[in-house]
Amino acid sequence: MVSTGRLRRNLPPEIKVIAAIVLMFTVPAVAQQLDILTPSPPFDRAERYETNSGGAGTVRGPLNRNAFSQPAANLSFAERADFNIGNAVFRRLWVTAPSSTAASDGLGPLYNSRGCQSCHLRDGRGHPPAANFPEDNAESILMRLSVPPTTDEERALLAEGRVNSLPEPTYGGQLQDLGIANLPAEGHIHTEWTETPVEMNGGEVASLREPTYSIANPAYGPLSPDVMMSVRVAPPMIGLGLLEAIPEERILALADPDDRDGDGISGRPNWVWSTEADGLALGRFGWKSNEPTLNQQNAHAFAGDIGLSSPLAPSPWGDCTEAQADCRNAIHGDIENGDGIEIPATLMEPLEFYTAHLAVPARRNVDDPAVLAGRELFYEVGCDACHVSRHLTRDDASTEALSRQLIWPYTDLLLHDMGPGLADNRPDGQASGQEWRTAPLWGIGLTEMVNDHTFYLHDGRARNLTEAILWHGGEAEEQRDTFIAMTPDERAALLTFLNSL
Repeated sequence: MVSTGRLRRNLPPEIKVIAAIVLMFTVPAVAQQLDILTPSPPFDRAERYETNSGGAGTVRGPLNRNAFSQPAANLSFAERADFNIGNAVFRRLWVTAPSSTAASDGLGPLYNSRGCQSCHLRDGRGHPPAANFPEDNAESILMRLSVPPTTDEERALLAEGRVNSLPEPTYGGQLQDLGIANLPAEGHIHTEWTETPVEMNGGEVASLREPTYSIANPAYGPLSPDVMMSVRVAPPMIGLGLLEAIPEERILALADPDDRDGDGISGRPNWVWSTEADGLALGRFGWKSNEPTLNQQNAHAFAGDIGLSSPLAPSPWGDCTEAQADCRNAIHGDIENGDGIEIPATLMEPLEFYTAHLAVPARRNVDDPAVLAGRELFYEVGCDACHVSRHLTRDDASTEALSRQLIWPYTDLLLHDMGPGLADNRPDGQASGQEWRTAPLWGIGLTEMVNDHTFYLHDGRARNLTEAILWHGGEAEEQRDTFIAMTPDERAALLTFLNSL
């Protein structure tokens, strides 16, 4: 029998890639040893299978406003039915209890939105409001709230990872800007912007807008003087099941918390509490990797954003605190079962299937000379140190459609110090106030088509990809400075590549 080492040495590059893909569906461990997860220069042509961003589940169309709302291409007919059921849950608009539609009631009592789709419009990216309330609402953006620990018990909860943060005593862990009838909203996000010009090589000038956040009209009294606030936009929904299927050992192998290789990049995992596992687990979802599974992410979003209880988040009053008596005394939507659960497992399961199998659109224009030039710059500059281009999913993912897939999400799912400019100064689990998870880049070039905007980063402050890059600091400071020093043609090529993802 020929050893894997001899096989890898003797095969020419083009045959090595073909052999790797064939083996991927039979002996994934061997396929990984054939280096299919390593970028292979030269960069004057697209890599084989690079258009298949989401593996076999990649969709080729339609390239329109619904580009992020397609089921994975490799789902069976029966699985597509499950997907459609989950889609109905995702699109449902919830109403106040009691109502004639008992399967759709239980909204609030305090909430941010009536449905998942309202924030993740067309399964895409949220945006900051165009103006402060009441001129505009903030439906696809929210504000996290927390306070530092003051007791040994609180410090122990944080140290053990049983909670990611401590809620503000009156307003809870999230500001809810809507309430059911006769229950006032907690308040509204108020944003003031400061513009700072950034000069780049070749005479180009960009302008970075920096937000300062506050809460307008707090309805339940003053907030803690130590409150920490962090504003987050809704992230796109594509490919989430594939991210969940990346092997844990793969992600941990990319971590370098002490920067032992001296490249200035020191990504590290966020270990957070898993209710399902009753212990610490690797965080993968959320802007700071503060959720370990899609199911838990969905449950906490229902609780915090819509005020609905589920098996993993059973509080019938959502994020209401003991200081909000009227909220806790309001009627909830479990009047038939009496178990306090408004979203039972029979609805959570198809929702999880839906959110796990939203397809990633195929890459576009991979052979375009400008795209190839930008791709080469992407690797030369070192963007791939965090935005790792490809991964191979587990053999035993939750469904066959997610298993053994070569995917191209451009993320390592790790935390990185992005410097003081992007800092929210609010710890979240083991993530510091300057750390953020590497955001996946797949589909980023379709943002404007799907969502009619090009706002990026965790709070949507960047109005385009140029501004998003210029906000990079900390571990990415060198890459940012290199971008500034590029010629205008080089910067344009890099942006063309990003827009092809």
